[in-house]
Amino acid sequence: MDSLVESLSQSFTVVPPTAVPAMLDCVVASTGLSHMSLFSSFLSAFPNLSKDFIKDQTHLELHQCNFLASFVSALCHILKKLGANRNALKSFIWKCFIPLTKMVHSYDVELLNQIAESFFNVVTETNTWEVVEETVVPFFLQSVGHYIGMVENEQIAVYEWSSHTILQSSSGQMNEFEIETQKFFFREIWRCCSMLLSHGPLERRDAYAILSLFFSFTQGCEDVCLSDISEEFDIRQEKEFWDEMKRGLVDKEGLVRKQTLYILRRMLHLVEGNKFCSGISAKLSNGKSSIPSGMTRRGLWAEREAESMGLEKICSSVDRCLNAQQRWESFILLYEILEEYGTHLVEAAWTHQITLLLQSLQAPINSTSERAYEGQTKDLEDIFDWLPILWERGFCHHNPQVRCFIMQSFLGIEWNNHGNCAKLVPDSFIFGPFMQGLNDPVHHKEFGVKGVYSSRTIKGAAKFLRQFASCLNLRTGVAFVRKLASVAKQQSFGRAGLMGLAESIASAACGVQKHNDCGEEWLENKLSDNGEDFLDVLRFIIECSKQHFNPNYRLRVCEKVMETAMCLVCSCDVPLEIVLHFVWAVPQEFTNHGGSLRERMQEWLSGCGKKLCGATFCSTEKLVLVSLYDFPERFISHQCSVHFITYDDEDLDAWAFEAKRWARVLFLLINDEHHVEPILMFIQHHGNSICKQKNLFEAMPLKFLILITSIIRELQIMQERSHSRETTVILEKFAVTFLLTIEELVSFANLSCSIFWSRVVMDDPKLPNSIRGKLGGPSQRRLSSSFTTAVLKAIISTKTVASVLSCCAHFKSDVLDTAFTSLWKFCLKIVSSPTCYNETEAEIFLAAYEALAPVLKTLVSTFSPLALKIIAANSELVLLNAESRSLLDSLVLSFLENINNLLAAGAMVRTRRAILMKWKWLCLECLLSIPDHALKNGVPLHGDDFFFSDAAVRCIFSDLIENLENAGEESVLSMLRSLRLLLEMFYSEKLVSAVSSCFGMDTQMMWQLVRSAWIVHVSCNKRRIAPIAALLSSVLHSSVFGDEGMHVTDNAPGPLKWFVEKILEEGTKSPRTIRLAAMHLTGLWLSNPKTIKYYMKELKLLSLYGSVAFDEDFEAELSDNHDAKNEVSLLEKSLDPELTEAFINTELYARVSVAVLFYKLKDLAKSVLPENNNGHCLAALESGKMYLLELLDSAVHDKDLSKELYKKYSGIHRRKIRAWQMLCVLSQFIDEDIVNKVAPSLHICLYRNNLPAVRQYLETFAIHLYLNFPSLVGVQLASIFQDYDMRPQALSSYVFIAANVILHANAANQPSHLNELLPPIVPLLTSHHHSLRGFTQLLLYQVLCKYFPSLDSITSENNFLEKRCFWNLKSYLEKNPDCLRLRASMEGFLGTFNPKTSVSPAGIFSNRVEELEFECVPTSLMEQVITFLNDVREDLRCSMAKDVVTIKNESFSLDGDLCSKEEMVKTNEGEVLTELHSDMAFDFQKKITLNKHEKRNTTSSSFLGNEESYSFLLEMENEDHLLYQFLRSRAVSMEKLKGNCQNFILVASLLDRIPNLAGLARTCEVFNAAGLTIADARILHDKQFQLISVTAEKWIPIIEVPVNSVKNFLEKKKREGFSIFGLEQTANSIPLDKCVFPEKMVLVLGREKEGIPVDIIHVLDACIEIPQLGVVRSLNVHVSGAIALWEYTRQQRGR
Repeated sequence: MDSLVESLSQSFTVVPPTAVPAMLDCVVASTGLSHMSLFSSFLSAFPNLSKDFIKDQTHLELHQCNFLASFVSALCHILKKLGANRNALKSFIWKCFIPLTKMVHSYDVELLNQIAESFFNVVTETNTWEVVEETVVPFFLQSVGHYIGMVENEQIAVYEWSSHTILQSSSGQMNEFEIETQKFFFREIWRCCSMLLSHGPLERRDAYAILSLFFSFTQGCEDVCLSDISEEFDIRQEKEFWDEMKRGLVDKEGLVRKQTLYILRRMLHLVEGNKFCSGISAKLSNGKSSIPSGMTRRGLWAEREAESMGLEKICSSVDRCLNAQQRWESFILLYEILEEYGTHLVEAAWTHQITLLLQSLQAPINSTSERAYEGQTKDLEDIFDWLPILWERGFCHHNPQVRCFIMQSFLGIEWNNHGNCAKLVPDSFIFGPFMQGLNDPVHHKEFGVKGVYSSRTIKGAAKFLRQFASCLNLRTGVAFVRKLASVAKQQSFGRAGLMGLAESIASAACGVQKHNDCGEEWLENKLSDNGEDFLDVLRFIIECSKQHFNPNYRLRVCEKVMETAMCLVCSCDVPLEIVLHFVWAVPQEFTNHGGSLRERMQEWLSGCGKKLCGATFCSTEKLVLVSLYDFPERFISHQCSVHFITYDDEDLDAWAFEAKRWARVLFLLINDEHHVEPILMFIQHHGNSICKQKNLFEAMPLKFLILITSIIRELQIMQERSHSRETTVILEKFAVTFLLTIEELVSFANLSCSIFWSRVVMDDPKLPNSIRGKLGGPSQRRLSSSFTTAVLKAIISTKTVASVLSCCAHFKSDVLDTAFTSLWKFCLKIVSSPTCYNETEAEIFLAAYEALAPVLKTLVSTFSPLALKIIAANSELVLLNAESRSLLDSLVLSFLENINNLLAAGAMVRTRRAILMKWKWLCLECLLSIPDHALKNGVPLHGDDFFFSDAAVRCIFSDLIENLENAGEESVLSMLRSLRLLLEMFYSEKLVSAVSSCFGMDTQMMWQLVRSAWIVHVSCNKRRIAPIAALLSSVLHSSVFGDEGMHVTDNAPGPLKWFVEKILEEGTKSPRTIRLAAMHLTGLWLSNPKTIKYYMKELKLLSLYGSVAFDEDFEAELSDNHDAKNEVSLLEKSLDPELTEAFINTELYARVSVAVLFYKLKDLAKSVLPENNNGHCLAALESGKMYLLELLDSAVHDKDLSKELYKKYSGIHRRKIRAWQMLCVLSQFIDEDIVNKVAPSLHICLYRNNLPAVRQYLETFAIHLYLNFPSLVGVQLASIFQDYDMRPQALSSYVFIAANVILHANAANQPSHLNELLPPIVPLLTSHHHSLRGFTQLLLYQVLCKYFPSLDSITSENNFLEKRCFWNLKSYLEKNPDCLRLRASMEGFLGTFNPKTSVSPAGIFSNRVEELEFECVPTSLMEQVITFLNDVREDLRCSMAKDVVTIKNESFSLDGDLCSKEEMVKTNEGEVLTELHSDMAFDFQKKITLNKHEKRNTTSSSFLGNEESYSFLLEMENEDHLLYQFLRSRAVSMEKLKGNCQNFILVASLLDRIPNLAGLARTCEVFNAAGLTIADARILHDKQFQLISVTAEKWIPIIEVPVNSVKNFLEKKKREGFSIFGLEQTANSIPLDKCVFPEKMVLVLGREKEGIPVDIIHVLDACIEIPQLGVVRSLNVHVSGAIALWEYTRQQRGR
C-alpha cells in the first residue's frame, strides 16, 4: 500500500486535477482496494508528502501547486464515493483542508480557491453541511475573534457556536447577551474593513463583500445594528463610512458597485422589492400628463416610458419639497436606472428626477424626517456630495448615447433658477469626472464641421464654469482657475477635449473677473500668489495644441489662452524668462505684423488688457521694456567669468533660442522709434569693440553676434509684413547703426575665418569623449573642443556679416563695397581650396562650406556690378588664355571638383559626408541662381559674355542626375531646385545670356531625369509637401511640357507621359501627391492644350478620384513651412483659384481642378472663328470633344459605371456621380458633329436604373443638350413619351427634362416645345406610381403657372374645351390640400434649376464642400418627393394601426369559441374534420390559398374556426378523393414537422421595418422556430416582404400580436411554462455566450433605437446581450435575432 501511495503521489505532480478521478477509478478497479483504505493511506501520508516543499519557501512552483490540487482532488473524489461519511469528512477537514488553508494562503490565492471549490463540491453532493457547521465555522470564527482581539469573556458566543444554527430563525428573538455580541462584532468588522479599504483593489473588494454579507445575515435586525448601538459607535456618524460608500458607487468594478448599493439600501431601510420607488410619485402630477406639441419621436417615447414607470411630468404646484427619504429614493432610482437599464429608460426618468431634486433644494428639510435619512442629505452641501456620483456614473457609462444624454442634462441645468447652488458642485468632480467627460469625443460630433472648432458640449461647459466661478470669492476663484488649468498636465486631452479645456479656463477666468472693481483686493491677492506656474501651464496648453496641425484650431486655442492670461496674469508680475517662454509658445504667424493675436499680445505685455492689474498701463509697459533693455547685457556676460571657454553646437542652439525669444517679445512692444534707442546704443557700443573683446571673454563676441542675427531676423519679418512709416523709420535706424559697425564685424570675421586656411592642424587631435567612437551627426563635429569652438566662431561671424549686409544692401557706401568684396574673396578662397586627406582638415573644410552657404545666399540675392567685376576678374585669372567667355564656369566647376574630391577622399565618416552633400547642393543652388538675380537686379553682361557654357551646364546636369537617385531628404529640395534652374537656362527666353550656344535638352537627357526623379520620389516621405511640389515643378517644367516629342515617341509614351503615369498611379495611394499633381498638370494642360490628347486615361483617373475627406495637415504645413509654401507657389495654377483653393484640403481637389480646366478650355475654344485659325483654340475645342466622348463611352460600357444594382454611398455610387458631374461640365463641348453620338449614349444611361443622386446629373446633361439643340426635342424627346412600357424611374427623369426644356427655352422655341411636350406629360397625372404622379403634379403646375396666361389667346371653338380643361387642371393643382402640402414640402427645391450654372464648376461644387458630406451632391427634387410620400404613407399606417388595435385585442378573447365549434362535429365525418383541423391548424398558410369568397371572418384568429369553410372543404373531399389523400399525407408530414420544431417563439411585434421582419421570418423558418409574432399580419402581403422572405411566411406559424397586447401575450406564455428573455443591453444583461437557454423560450426583440419598453422589461425573466468588440456598439435587429436564434439552436443540438 505504501508503494502504491508513493507512486500515485509522484504522478500527482504531472496529472491535472480533472484527470485524477478517472485515474483513481482505474486503480481501484485493477487492485481491488477499498475506497476507505485508500483514503486512510492518502490522509496518513499527506504530512510527510507536503512538508518537504512547503518548508522554508515563500512561493510554490508550478508542479507543487499541481500536486496539492491533484492530491485534494483525489481525496475529494474518494469522499464522494464514500457518501455521507461524517467521520471521514471530519478527518479530511482537520488533517488536510484546514492545514492547507494555513499554508497555501500566503503563497497562492488561486490554488486556495481551487482547493475550497473541491471541498465544497463534496459537501454539496453529500449534503453534509452540519459537519461544516460543527468544524469549519467555529474554527474560522475563532480565528476572526483572535484577529480582532476579542477578550475571553466576549468569546463565549463564538466558542459555543455548536449550540446554535448557522443562520438564526428570523422569527426568533435575540437575547441581550447576543445583541451585545452582535454590536461588538459589527464594530470590529467595520474596523477591519476600514483597514482593508485603505489597501489595493483586491482588499477593497473583500471589504465590500464582508460588509454586504454582514448586512445580509442581519436582515430584520437593522434596528439593533444601527439604532440601538451605544453612542460611542454609530456607523452613520462615521464620515469615513459615507466617503467609502461614495467611492464604492463609482468603482470601476460592477460587483463593488452593486454591493455598495445594497449596503446603502440596508442602511437607509429602503425596500428593494420595488425597482421604482413609489415615494417619488407622490410629488408628480396624478392624472395623465398631456404631451406637449412639437415633441420629437424620441421625446414622445421617453414621455411614454416615464408614464409606465410611474414618473410623469413635474407638477408646477408650490409644494416642491421632498423630505430626506424621498431624496434618497430619488437618488437610488436614478442610480439603478444608470446601472440596469438602456438608453430610453435613462432618458425617460432622468430629467424628471433631477429636476425634482433640484427644485426641492429651495425648500428646507422636513423636521419629521427620520434620522436614518437626514444624515447625509440634511444640508445642500451634503446633497451636492451625492449628486456628482450620478453624473460621474453617467459620464463613464458604457453606452455612448447615455453619456451624451447625461452630459447634456447636466449642462442644461439652469443654475440661476436654483439659487446659488452652482458653487456647491464639488471641485473634485469638476477637475476629475467632468473634465474626463469633456474629453470624451462622443460629446463633440459636430466639432470641426464647417471650420467651427466648438461644440454644444464645449459651450455648455464654458457657461457652467463661468457661473461656477462667478459664485466664488476673488482669492478662491483665482485658485480654482489655476487648478483647472493644471488639469492639462494631469490628463491627456484629445483635440476637442483640449479646446473644451481652453474655453472652460477662459470662461472661468471671465467669471472671476466680476470682482474687478476691487483693485486693492486684487493687488493683495496678486502679491500673495505666484503666476509663474499658472503661465507655464497656459504655455503647456498652447504646446499641446501644436500636436493638431490645423492653424484655425491652434488659433482658437491660443485666443482662449490669451483671454485667460489677460484676465488673471499681469506680465510685469512674472519673471521675464517665463514671459519669453510663454510668448514664444504662441505660433509666430499669430503674433507677426497682421497676425490675429498681435494686438491682444501687445495689450497683455503692456498691461492694458488687464483691468485688475496692480500697476498702471504706462508703468507696466515701462517695467517690461526695462527688463528687455537689460537682457542683452545679462545675456552676453552670463557664464563668461573665465578668460577662455569652449562651446559646441548645442550651446549655440541654446543661446540662439534664448536670443530669438527676446527679439520676438522686444519687437512686439516696440511701436515707436524712441523705443529702439537703448538697443541701438548697445549694438554700436559692442559692435565697435568686438575685436577688442576677443581676447577678454571668448563667448561674449559670439553671443553678441547671435543677438544681432536674431534682431535682423525680426527686422526682415517686419519689412515683409508691415509697410507703415514707423516701420520704415525703425528699419532705417537699425541699418544706419549696422553701417557704423560693419567694418569691425568684417574684421572680426576675417580673423575668425583664418582657421579655414590655416594648415597648422594636428594630425590626431583628441576628440571629446561624447564624440569618440560615434559616426557623427549634424551637431557632432569630429573635432577637438578647441577646434570646434574656432570653427563655430568663424561660421557665426560670417553668417552675421552676411545678414547685416543683406539688411543694409540698399545703401550706397564704400564701407559696404569693401564688405561685399571681402565676402566674395572669402567665397572664392573656399571654392579654390585644395583637397585634404585628414579627418580633422576635412571637418574644418566641412565647416567652411557650412559658412559658405549663407554667404552665397546673401551675395547672390544682392548681386551687383561689383560682384560681376570680381567674378570676371577671377575668371580671367583662372583661364587666362582661354577663349571662353563664360564667367561662372571656372567658379562652379572648381567648386564641384574640389567638393567631389573631398567626398571621394574617404576622410569623413558616412554621416558627415551626408552633411557635406547638403551644403554642396545648397551652395550649387545659389551659384545657379546668379543669372536670374542678375536679371532681376539689372546687372547686364558686356559684349558676348555668358554666365555658363553649354558644356558646363551639361556637366552640372550630369552631376545632379548621378547623385539624385541616392539623395538624402535634406538634399533633395536643393537638388530639385538646381535642376529647375538648369531647365530655365535651357529654355527661358529671358535668360538669353545665361548659357552660350545652348541646344536644350534632348529626349535621352529627359529620360535620365525622369527615372532618377521617380526613384528619389519613391524613397522620400510622401507627407512632405515641399519635395513633392519641387519634383513636379522641376521635372514637369513648363518650358519642356510644350514639346510634344517629350510626351509620345514612336507611338510609345515619352519621358514626360511615363513620369505622369507613374506619379498619378502612386498618387492614388498618396492623396497629397495626386492633389499637387492635379494642380500642376491642369495648369500645364491649360497652357498647352495640344498635349491633352495624350492624357485621356490620366484625366479620367483624376475625374473619378477622391471624396470629401479633409486634410487639415496640408494647410498647416503650408502656413508653417516656408519651403512648402514657396514650392507650391511655383506650381502651375488654374485660372479659378477662388474655387479650387476652397478644396485644397480635400481629395475632391483633383476633380475640381479638371472641371475648371475644361470650363476654361471652353472659354478658349469660343474664340475659334473661321478666319482665325488659332492652334491653341482649336486644340482646346478638340480636346474637350475627345474627352467628352471618352468619358461618355465609359459611362455606357464600363463595368462599374454601367451597373444598375449598387448600394447607396458605395464605391460604384461615388464613381457614377463623379463621372456625370464631369460630363455636365463637358456638355458645353457638344457640337453638331458629335451630337448624334452623344444622344444615344445619353438615352441608354437614362433608361438604366440609377439612384436619384446620379439621375439629377443625367437630367442636367440632357436639359443642356436639348436647350442647345432644340430641333432634337420633337424628333427624340417627344417620341420617348410614347413608350408606355418605360420604367417609372426613367419616365420621371424625362418628365423633369421635358418640363425644364419648356421652362427655360428661348422665346422662339417655347411654343413648339409646349405643343410637343405638354400633351404627352398630362396623362402621367393618372399614373399608379405614386412618386411619378406626385413628381408630374409638381412640374406640370410650374409649367401651367408660367404659360397659362398665353392660353387666354385661344379663341377658336375647337380649343375652348382644351382651355377649360387646362384651367380646371391648374385650379385643382393650385387648391387641392394634398398638392398644397406637397409643394410646401418642396420649398427650396422647386424653381432652383439654372441651366447655365448647373453645368459650371461653381454650380456643381461651389460652397457645397462644407455643407454636404457626400460628393458635393445636393438633395434632388425626386429624393425630396419620395421622402415626403414615404412620410405621408407612414403617418397613414400609424393612424390606421391605432384604429385597428382595439379590434385586434378582441381577437384574443374569441379564441375560446373555436373549441366549442369543433366539439359539434360528430360521426366519422366529424372525426375526419377534427383530425383535419388538428393537422391544418398548425400551418394553414402553408397549404391553401383561399379566394376572397372563402376567407374567414376577420374577428376569428383561426381559419378553422369558420364552420362554412369546413363544410366547403368536406364537399371538396367527397368530390375528389385524391385531394383528401393529398391533405392526409401532407397533414402527417406536417405533424412530424411540428413535432421536430423548436420550442422557441420570437416576438417581433415591436418592429415596424419590413426588411427586418421579412429577414426574421426567413431566419425562423431556417431554424424551425415554433412561431414569429408580428404587430400587423397585413405586411405578409407586402411585395418587399415577400421578396426578402422567399415564402418563409408560408412555412412557419405567424402570430399577430399588436404592440399593446405584447405584455398580455408574454404573461400567457409564461403561464404555459415558457421562459421569457429579452435581447437588450443593460447593466445586468447576460452575455450571449454565457447564457444557458431553457428548452421552452420566448425571445423579445426591441426597437432598434428605443429598445424594449420598461413595462415589458418587468415581465422578462432575464436580458441577454451580444458581446461587441467594435466602436459602433449596435447591430441590426434582424442580425441580432438571427445570432440569438442560432445560439439557442446550437445549445439544443448539443443536448
